[in-house]
Amino acid sequence: MAGHEQVFYVTLPSERVSALLGPNGSVKREIEERLGVRLEIDGASGHVEIRLMRAPDQGGDPVALFKAKDIVNAIGSGFRPELAMKLISDNTSLTVLDVSEFIGKDFRDLRRVMGRIIGSQGKTKRIIEETTHVDVAIQGDRVAILGHPEDVEAARRAVMMLVQGSPHNVVYRYLDQYAQRRKFSRRGLF
Repeated sequence: MAGHEQVFYVTLPSERVSALLGPNGSVKREIEERLGVRLEIDGASGHVEIRLMRAPDQGGDPVALFKAKDIVNAIGSGFRPELAMKLISDNTSLTVLDVSEFIGKDFRDLRRVMGRIIGSQGKTKRIIEETTHVDVAIQGDRVAILGHPEDVEAARRAVMMLVQGSPHNVVYRYLDQYAQRRKFSRRGLF
């Protein structure tokens, strides 16, 4: 049934290809070995082809394809490989927002909105990470968020509030309320 083989294609920014490869191919090899996938990487174009090493009827895990795709996307979005590898866990997810989809491609608008998300000396990005317990990577016009699915959703909402022009104090209040709810729900009180 080779004709039904599932393949994912991801394109990385060319400057992130070396991070996906790792020293002497170590990151690529680790992804392949831990997930049972094969990565074909075109260093010039940044195109990555992801496929299972074994067909599902021969023990290959189709879920591994999705996890490998997320890991490749996370590395392409600016995460260090060791953080991206958290996506092997079932309770870790990745969301990537292309801010230009919401505000357009005008460089000045994009720079202004990305500056709002990052904040002065990285303050806003750091507050989002600390209050929602996620990791955030910002590369070009993309904001990538990695963590527990509920936390990722809260961080995504905070980023979207900033993209849509909410004042920082309103976003910080939302994040503080989320952190309080999170603290109680993790203890089974919510």
